[in-house]
Amino acid sequence: MNVQRLLIVAGVVLLAVGLLWPWIGKLGLGRLPGDITIRRDNFSFYFPLTTCIVLSAVATLIFWLFRK
Repeated sequence: MNVQRLLIVAGVVLLAVGLLWPWIGKLGLGRLPGDITIRRDNFSFYFPLTTCIVLSAVATLIFWLFRK
């Protein structure tokens, strides 16, 4: 894939994400079971483990479909 095509695809993806942004927040990503949240008095730690796995699987599927 040449650089021009890569930039066009990246631009289209960013445009689509920007247009869908109001609805993306309603999907519940970031609050899935398996996401690790630790809260203490003056400390909070959040690690979106399940969200990362789901997003990785979706990205892998999309890239696999584009290769075919």
